[in-house]
Amino acid sequence: MAVTILTPLIGKAVRALTRLRGGGTAFPGKVIESIDRGFLRRTLGQLPFGVVLVSGTNGKTTTTRIISSMLKDLGLKVFTNPTGSNFTRGVASALIDRVDLRGKVNADIAVLELDEAYAVHFVEQVKPQYTLLLNVMRDQLDRFGEIDTTARLLAHAAGATGRVLVLNREDSRISALAEKAPSGTRISYFGLSDTLTGFFPSDDDMHDSDSRSAGDTGDTEPAHPVQQHYPAAHSLPADVVLTGVDGHTASYTIGDVLYTRTLRLEGVYNLYNAAAALGVARAVMSDVDRLRGSHTGSGQMLDALAAVTPAFGRGETVYIGSTPVEMILVKNPMGFRLALKSFPAEGSATMIIINDEYADGRDMSWLWDVDFTSLAETGVAAVSGVRADDMALRLAYDSVPSAPADSSISRAVRNFVKTDPEKPHHIYCTYTAMLAARKVLSQITRVEDVGL
Repeated sequence: MAVTILTPLIGKAVRALTRLRGGGTAFPGKVIESIDRGFLRRTLGQLPFGVVLVSGTNGKTTTTRIISSMLKDLGLKVFTNPTGSNFTRGVASALIDRVDLRGKVNADIAVLELDEAYAVHFVEQVKPQYTLLLNVMRDQLDRFGEIDTTARLLAHAAGATGRVLVLNREDSRISALAEKAPSGTRISYFGLSDTLTGFFPSDDDMHDSDSRSAGDTGDTEPAHPVQQHYPAAHSLPADVVLTGVDGHTASYTIGDVLYTRTLRLEGVYNLYNAAAALGVARAVMSDVDRLRGSHTGSGQMLDALAAVTPAFGRGETVYIGSTPVEMILVKNPMGFRLALKSFPAEGSATMIIINDEYADGRDMSWLWDVDFTSLAETGVAAVSGVRADDMALRLAYDSVPSAPADSSISRAVRNFVKTDPEKPHHIYCTYTAMLAARKVLSQITRVEDVGL
């Protein structure tokens, strides 16, 4: 009992010391987990509308931010883990900043991003009322093994969900998790119109296409056919459908009504993440309205969506003088391919920073599954990070001219932002590389403080 009473004080003291010494975001949470295993369950159990859990391979941080921002705009007090520290200890660290010394948190609901593996541990302690599962891609296979293993991890979150489980209709591994939901849990889907499904291929679609292009037999079947174990899901009814994309303008069908808004989010993939966020917002606000006797229309939700800004490092833009410098997180072949489509190289200066720390995934062989030929005309002005030489070699194989590799991120970023100041600058980076680049940029210009 004494430990639980002192937990907030101990956690805040560790947080203060960590910040003084420039330590990691999640360290206070690691300490809390070691001294008080009931902290998450006890603290999050206070929230009147419970927890929204967001997981999947791609888009967790941005989608968590979209949901949190929308719910705040719609009148809820929201607790979230904004830095993308998505292990259970990261959630505990974020909570330490929000609780008072009595262990009380001033929030109506929590919206939490969880790593696919750590979501399993989280739901053993806290049962989410709402769960959003985004997708399954071949990401960090050195951690998870085969792609179906990732789906099995996410099944634990699906099976622990109390009220509404929101699933990606177009990802058959995700839509199949509807059968894991407890009796009484409502299933909601988000999806794409027929005209857009080809622009957002599933993992199987992408690797089937790669297999076909790799085979030189001339046969109609791929040289190494992808084994599809899941039924096609496009016929499932979706509550929110992304039906049109034109730059920053997106159209969504909600029920039978078409809504169009111009969004501040960057990248076409984030317009799809927004459809997932709308699905969650509709589920949450339905319960809020029923309890409070209010009514939140779809138009209000779309207005809240239009006000959302990019998550840090996910299309986030800072300015060096009048030059925009945009950070674009990449961590698997699909994400990198869509990023290259979303941010055309023409008229821009490009930098790529690749690290292979644990949070990035140790195995960088996935870079060979990305087509970099769209950079061939403009070239790459800077290549950096722990795996700079590997990245430079990969570019050379696609005949993309690039500057000599420089493993020093600090030096490379400082030199990069000085080049071609009249052009927008794009920095494609893995997770820890993004944190390092952000730190360098914060020493040059104003960068949003997200509590790192």
